[in-house]
Amino acid sequence: MDTDVVVIGAGAVGLAVAAECARSGHDVIVLEAADAIGTGTSSRNSEVIHAGMYYPTGSLRHRMCLEGGRRLYAYLDARGAPYRKCGKLIVATSPDEVTKIEAIHANGLRNGVEGLRLVSGSEAAALEPNLSCVAALWSTQTGILDSHAYMLALQGETEDHGGAIAFGSPVVRITPLSSGCAFRVMTGGPQGAALDCRYVVNSAGLYAHRVLGMIDGYPAAHVPRCVLAKGNYFGCTGKPAFSRLIYPAPVDGGLGVHVTLDLAGRMKFGPDVEWLTGDDPDAIDYTVDPARSAAFYAAIRRYWPGLPDGAITPDYSGCRPKLSGPGEPAADFRIDGPEVHAIPGLVNLLGIESPGLTSSLMIAEEVRRRLVS
Repeated sequence: MDTDVVVIGAGAVGLAVAAECARSGHDVIVLEAADAIGTGTSSRNSEVIHAGMYYPTGSLRHRMCLEGGRRLYAYLDARGAPYRKCGKLIVATSPDEVTKIEAIHANGLRNGVEGLRLVSGSEAAALEPNLSCVAALWSTQTGILDSHAYMLALQGETEDHGGAIAFGSPVVRITPLSSGCAFRVMTGGPQGAALDCRYVVNSAGLYAHRVLGMIDGYPAAHVPRCVLAKGNYFGCTGKPAFSRLIYPAPVDGGLGVHVTLDLAGRMKFGPDVEWLTGDDPDAIDYTVDPARSAAFYAAIRRYWPGLPDGAITPDYSGCRPKLSGPGEPAADFRIDGPEVHAIPGLVNLLGIESPGLTSSLMIAEEVRRRLVS
């Protein structure tokens, strides 16, 4: 074998898997098609550390997020990566939305989420004077991080333990070898090569489904559909109006147009949910259409009536590799190991969208446990 573990994709989850396997004593090579870490979904999101109150009790998203958030805070402390536990308010702007946030509160308590409290509209306004709502759910454990600094820490830990990242190395074929738990992974690019390894982890994010099609003999029955949902963000001029994250009641396909803060103090809004008709990640247009601002103004003014005209401008967008479509319940993460597809030594990470960043350390531990424990 050239290496023990090949990880496909150098986003937050792939790097977490690489670091987990490397610190456990395994030789690791990460294959990344781009020329840098985290150029996909990992760098096009809200950079929020989620607390875990939204997800069905017992689901992977619940379990990975709840413990993953706790571990992520500890990891950032240990590695000196910046974050801020700013908290967030999930707001009801009308009486009919109060039942929604009460249901989120009840689900959060079932999920074991700490630091949750229902507050009145006046209590929420005392925390955030610019906020208008009739009630809110206050989460003290929600925070924000510098996702790139986090990924750099994971890259450094991987390399400190002897692992390596091969940039410009798109995977073109994966062949299970007749010797059992072993693979030959072929890469393209100017430095195309063949790597023999014991284990393969498909953490290719938006391209994870495409990688399934490169695996010789992979059973078609275990290839789920992929639905792409683009999320657009608008930046805000002027001083931030809030010191905490502000979320509306959830909407179909996402958590609604919310107030996002970064560690530099900049305030932005998003994402919305723009369902795409195709499933080709290379066809995604990440341009933010200025015409979407009308819907943003309407959504934001439900909880911030004082938003001035002309205050928001198109910023950036991201895309989620979802396993469910419009009007359907949000699908759970899929961590498909040999118990699903019957190929020893292979794990596919599918539908890893929000809260994938928060969950990354726990997903990594689960992958290592299934493969190389």
